[in-house]
Amino acid sequence: MKVILRRVTKTPLDFDVKTNEITFKGYLQYHGGKLILLKANLQGNILKDCDVCAEEFKIPLDEKIEFFISDGMYKDEDNIELDVIESFDGEVEIEELLHSEVELIRSDYHSCESCKNSVD
Repeated sequence: MKVILRRVTKTPLDFDVKTNEITFKGYLQYHGGKLILLKANLQGNILKDCDVCAEEFKIPLDEKIEFFISDGMYKDEDNIELDVIESFDGEVEIEELLHSEVELIRSDYHSCESCKNSVD
């Protein structure tokens, strides 16, 4: 789902993207200046190799996602630390955002239940 950023208004623009066992559902809303707020939930399961034993297992997801999308270069003028993704072509692909969030979760350290139990 491709979204043209200049068309996002104060009225929330809902989205619901599903891939494999994951649902990415939320909205985009104009925040001010060049910033668009994205608020969403990421739910489902992802497959990951255990970082201890290398066996594949499912990680259950139920994450609240919130960040800003800047239509162009973001300049922090108020010294407020924000989580911002910059878009330089005036649009954003929701499926790419979903993929990025899943890869961020996958990149963390995860161990399967067997390995968690063997440490205790």
